[in-house]
Amino acid sequence: MSRRELLQSSLIAGGALLVGFEKIAWPRPLQSPALDPFTGGKQLGTIAFSKEASVSMETLLGAELDGRLYTDLSTLNPENAVTPTEKFYVRTAASDLLDSQKAWRVQMGGLAAKPFELNIEELKKMASPMGLHLMECAGNARSGHFGLMSVADWTGVPVTELFEGAKSKPESTRVLISGFDTYAAKSVSSVPGASWIFTWDDLKAARAFLATEMNGSPLTRDHGAPVRLVVPGWYGCACIKWVNEITIVDDTAAATSQMEEYAARTMQTGVPRLAREYKPATVEQAAMPIRIEKWVVGEKIKYKIVGILWGGSRPLKTLEIRFNPEENYVAVDNFQQTANDPWSFWTHAWSPRQTGTRLIRLRVNEPGVAARRLDLGYYMRSVEITEI
Repeated sequence: MSRRELLQSSLIAGGALLVGFEKIAWPRPLQSPALDPFTGGKQLGTIAFSKEASVSMETLLGAELDGRLYTDLSTLNPENAVTPTEKFYVRTAASDLLDSQKAWRVQMGGLAAKPFELNIEELKKMASPMGLHLMECAGNARSGHFGLMSVADWTGVPVTELFEGAKSKPESTRVLISGFDTYAAKSVSSVPGASWIFTWDDLKAARAFLATEMNGSPLTRDHGAPVRLVVPGWYGCACIKWVNEITIVDDTAAATSQMEEYAARTMQTGVPRLAREYKPATVEQAAMPIRIEKWVVGEKIKYKIVGILWGGSRPLKTLEIRFNPEENYVAVDNFQQTANDPWSFWTHAWSPRQTGTRLIRLRVNEPGVAARRLDLGYYMRSVEITEI
């Protein structure tokens, strides 16, 4: 380990001790002031990304299955990295028929040797801090400024604790988790089907839990109140809201309509008929710029690209960036990732050689790291530079 790496590790470890092991010490730039290309400069403002649709951010649009709320990622920074509940993205709003005030119960049945049910008060008594976790909709797209992605501090009950009481039969191999799924109006953009089937190992490896709180307060209706599933590292389509039933099934179980609807977005091969034919809906390594700051430094214009990095199963050592197809990729110059969940931050100093439209694309150049969306340019963004 080099002296620089040792210093970085010491700073990160020290921060972790200060906030407690259940929290994350957000990595701050470790670049010394003398090496910071923006030292002594003045920020003139920010440059909006171009060729992206105009959509209201952090305001609920539509209702029920058509309800959407997009998180504004452009304001993120290491000191403001957790999404307030009222700004946390919504892919499906609560049904007008949902009565979350009634005596809510979660039933455990199917191939369980000892079926039982838990009421919401019992779940709340069992709940404990689960930490900070990122959630991204598999349909997150440029049309919503990639705003179907957020981070919250969760409280809940590990799903594996509930299985201990069920003592499932030998032939049980999978778990169907379902939520309230009846709506007053017919959707124009989605189909009902709030359910997903997992293997036991999937849920255990992801440390999945039934959440009862987010950011220190009870869940709100649109975020799954009174109880929702959170599967860290998986797309939000698998994180079922309004959970009311857990059913133990075997390998003959058919895929749910939710699994079929999101088959392409979770990068399945076709639309498999059986649940056992689905690969885990995990979020692969991804990165994108979220803000472009315009600076003047020593009477020269410079741009600071601020971005986030998330997904994957192990921290990266390098991240590369490119500004147009005819240019070469270069290493992001202020980058550090210590954990894959939730997001990490990076910055890059940029001095364009000419004005015009620039396409900003990132890539991972490490063997064995899956990043299919990134490789396809899914998170590429464009900007119009008018001054250099």
